[in-house]
Amino acid sequence: MHNLLGRPLAAVGLAVAVLVCAAPSMASPPGLVAPSYESLIARLEQTPSAMEAEALSDAANARAQQARALPNPTIGLEAENVYGTGPYTGLGNADTTVSISQPLELFGQRGARINAARAEANAVGLRSEQMLWQAAGRLALVYAEAEAAARRYELAAEALSLAEQDARAVSLLVKEGREATLRSVQADSEAEAARATLGQMQAMRDAAFARLSAIAMLDEPVQAIRDSLLDRSPPVNALDTDVPLAVRIAQAEYETANRRITVEQRRARPAVNATIGARRFRETGDDALIVGLNVSLPLFDRNRGGISAAYADQRAAEARLVAQQQDVKAARLAAEATLSASNMRAQASDSGVAAAEEAYRLARIGFDAGRISLLELRSTRAALNASRATAVDARIARVLAEIDLAGLEGRIPFREAQ
Repeated sequence: MHNLLGRPLAAVGLAVAVLVCAAPSMASPPGLVAPSYESLIARLEQTPSAMEAEALSDAANARAQQARALPNPTIGLEAENVYGTGPYTGLGNADTTVSISQPLELFGQRGARINAARAEANAVGLRSEQMLWQAAGRLALVYAEAEAAARRYELAAEALSLAEQDARAVSLLVKEGREATLRSVQADSEAEAARATLGQMQAMRDAAFARLSAIAMLDEPVQAIRDSLLDRSPPVNALDTDVPLAVRIAQAEYETANRRITVEQRRARPAVNATIGARRFRETGDDALIVGLNVSLPLFDRNRGGISAAYADQRAAEARLVAQQQDVKAARLAAEATLSASNMRAQASDSGVAAAEEAYRLARIGFDAGRISLLELRSTRAALNASRATAVDARIARVLAEIDLAGLEGRIPFREAQ
């Protein structure tokens, strides 16, 4: 049986089914095809965020290495008995002394400084690793949003096609006197609304493609996506017993705060300098060695403020650690529940699309046969468009849940934990 436009109804249903199941690139405009998700992840280290993370880690390691350096010695030159009166006029009878003074980091001062720098480098390294996972999550999100925008554009194009087909069918019925002229006006209005929606979806698709090109640092804007991320199911990872990355960062910051307390306490200890040199007595021409030991007296400055500040920083780091442990535990449970729910929602939406397609097919047959009113046809077409949009939204929700869970577990989204 053929409809009023001469198009087989089976062909219409087949086109609808193919559109939902196929990737968006089938009807995407010709142009640069986006690299696959795996290819973009492989080039993640070339992105500015990854380069910043690596630079911050290198800087922290360099500071830790610098903390091992010994303080520089001081060379001194002294001249005594000069520019006086009598025989001490000028420099003729000057006694000269050449000395080297070396600060001695006693009382564990150097060790405390080195340990604090190492702890800080460890914390910065973990934060840099977190920045890398965040960059991967941002890339996955932008990629999925671009693919979803392309799909919404294709769905809007198909919705316009269906609306135009219905409008032409109604127009023929109006000419035959089987429908009022108002029905044709309503159908044309719906087609124009679908055309406006198509223009909006095209703008959103182009903007999403531009964001993907910028984030992925591509030379040219992409115009199509072939490798689907929306249809990919997140990996099923075994129960991760390791401490989450965010908690490990908080633990490292707490350890750094502890090390800084020791640094401030050691800074209050006396500073010791050892001196050795040689002195030439001009009057007798004799030489002699000099040795000395200078010790500062912590009478006025005992670094009490610095020690108190270090203890306060430790309490703040401890509070952040406790809060992070609680937040990560709750966030992980929420992310796992959201991911499970989004998987079920995606499956349910697929079933809903199939049911809506069949309902529209039957409604179109009934409308052509005169057994179904235009209102019922419009209702089934709206339900079909809504079910398709829901299927895309469900897949985006699944991607978001996977990104959140991957960030908590310290891994790349849609990739199993190493």
